Amino acid sequence: MSIFNQILSLSKKIATSLLKDEAPEALEDSELFNQQDKEYIINNLTDETLIKERLNLLNQIDKQNDWQQVKSKINHPVKKMFIWRYAAAIVIGLLATTLFFKDKWFHTATDTGIVPKVVSPNPIVPGEDKATLTLEDGSQIALEKGEGFQLQNAVSNGQEIVYNSADNLKKEVVYNTLTIPRGGQYQITLADGTKVWLNSESQLKFPVSFIEGKTRVVELEYGEAYFEVSPSTNHKGAHFKVINEHQEIEVLGTEFNIKAYGDENEIYTTLVEGKVRVSNADSQLNLEPGQQSKINLKDSNITVKTVDVYSVTSWRKGLFSFKRMPLNDIMKVLSRWYDVEIHFANSELEQVKFNGVLSKNDKLEEILDAIKNTNFINAYEINNNKITIK
Repeated sequence: MSIFNQILSLSKKIATSLLKDEAPEALEDSELFNQQDKEYIINNLTDETLIKERLNLLNQIDKQNDWQQVKSKINHPVKKMFIWRYAAAIVIGLLATTLFFKDKWFHTATDTGIVPKVVSPNPIVPGEDKATLTLEDGSQIALEKGEGFQLQNAVSNGQEIVYNSADNLKKEVVYNTLTIPRGGQYQITLADGTKVWLNSESQLKFPVSFIEGKTRVVELEYGEAYFEVSPSTNHKGAHFKVINEHQEIEVLGTEFNIKAYGDENEIYTTLVEGKVRVSNADSQLNLEPGQQSKINLKDSNITVKTVDVYSVTSWRKGLFSFKRMPLNDIMKVLSRWYDVEIHFANSELEQVKFNGVLSKNDKLEEILDAIKNTNFINAYEINNNKITIK
């Protein structure tokens, strides 16, 4: 049985069980889903009319012909791996949205009779590995994909810069700053072995070396970063802290994601593994794996909830994972990665929620077409680096 048929069959079984008000055994038994996915489907598919509509559309799909269309769209190894590895997300899309339904996913923008207006002499390309390294003396070095660079205490291969751990013997702390522009991303391995992935429009200030036995401190000045922290047991018990103007994260050997963009009113810290303590001027709390803290910058209030860690951190693996995310937030993500300005002609569209897992290597037009073909938006217009959603 093809992957497509397996996904389709599983979706039908789940929908049929829900209509009969029975526990969806196909959902519970499937290894494709984590617990958050299962809870999401059950909690969001409560409307009998909606479920019947989804099941009816699933039964209309021509498995043989439509699978040929799918294969033509995933004709290279990366997308073949993508379609299977993220089958759970596709099932969720089949059940909860019209993203992957026939007449929505398989048809192009021209099939609808509305052709997106594109006025741009240069194509809008995805972001790439690039950054600017600012040294302690203020001098700057451009780090670009495919171009290596070497300093006395660090080396870059064009997509990652690695600092020399031998420099930890120094007793004076000297700082460098790594700045990621819009349309960029970069990785860094700090002198203590901690790995950091930086997303578009982010800036990290860090010591070139750490003083042995002293707390290791870095500053995420703005943007988004994923940390894989070298444990304190490897550094004579020295803890690791990530500070920001609005919060402090104390780490005990762990993996976590921080999102703290300057144009947003919230700071999100998501714990993947281990344990962290989040604190600000008013309060502090500990996070467990799978939990996310949110600091409201207007009142400094901290709240915690359980989230789908995969969706939050998929950016560092080359994917956009949007799970019931408002289009306004999605467009912020896209604008940073593709370095464009995106506006809504109708403000009501901003809060429409969308599901989908897409590659960061896709052209912007492909992603906008995927959203448009759900009928959530009517059209979009590209004029140089400015996009209008209609």
